[in-house]
Amino acid sequence: MEYALEIEGLCKSFSKSRFALKNISFSVPYGSITGFIGENGAGKTSTMGAILQTLHIDSGSIKIFGERIAEAKKEINNHIGVVYDAMNFSGNLDVIKLSKVFRYLYHNWDNQEYFNYIELFSLPKKQKINSFSRGMAMKLSIAVALSHGARLLILDEATSGLDPVGREDVLEALLKFVRDQKGAILLSSHITSDIEKVADTLVFIKKGEIVLKTSKNDLLNNYAIIQCKENELNDLRLNGIIAYKNQTDYVDVLVSNKNELPAKFHKKNFSIDDITLLLNFRRLKQVGIP
Repeated sequence: MEYALEIEGLCKSFSKSRFALKNISFSVPYGSITGFIGENGAGKTSTMGAILQTLHIDSGSIKIFGERIAEAKKEINNHIGVVYDAMNFSGNLDVIKLSKVFRYLYHNWDNQEYFNYIELFSLPKKQKINSFSRGMAMKLSIAVALSHGARLLILDEATSGLDPVGREDVLEALLKFVRDQKGAILLSSHITSDIEKVADTLVFIKKGEIVLKTSKNDLLNNYAIIQCKENELNDLRLNGIIAYKNQTDYVDVLVSNKNELPAKFHKKNFSIDDITLLLNFRRLKQVGIP
């Protein structure tokens, strides 16, 4: 398997803060979307800053398109599309004038592709950007990221501020981007239903550490949230338990081996949000089974 992005053992500490990125390791294959999931302050934006070299790392390795970023040529930036949750374009420009700017900034700028996305996202062409709503600004940023020959997209809260119809249009555009197996996307979003719809791989981060990496297929086929009494925990296979949370009369347990469990255990329907909450509450790596 070939990877657009490979991160191995990434560490970064911050002065005057207890927070640190600790041994971050994951990869994003071509033709795939990796969902990067965690609460505010978990380390998603810091990790993306390290990838984009706006944040100096203490140790570890980051490769983009097989090259270490410290050794990569500057042209590599032409093949990376970036969208943060705030737009960085000059507000005095309109969509048409902005396209003229990017013709000179990007070697592979595709004006036709750009205006195809402008039409798809129903953006006005002659309205000044500083009058755009947040959702319109996000759609414009995504249109730019998709129009300059990028092979890797780094999207931080790219669907925030969009209405349901706008989110569907954007998600379909992202799926189209990876369909030919030539592109890859790292996508973070607080709207986990968006990640659930499009991601192939899920990476959960908490307090600067990766706490779970799994494919969406593996999650659907092998993971479950079990409800049981506390005295029944010993009946679950210990090595399959990922995290748990005590409720009033029962325990919610995240397991990775649902097909090996006795039939007596009740399996809840679950979402990515449910898994995120359990991982944020208590993990066996830290606390063990009581």
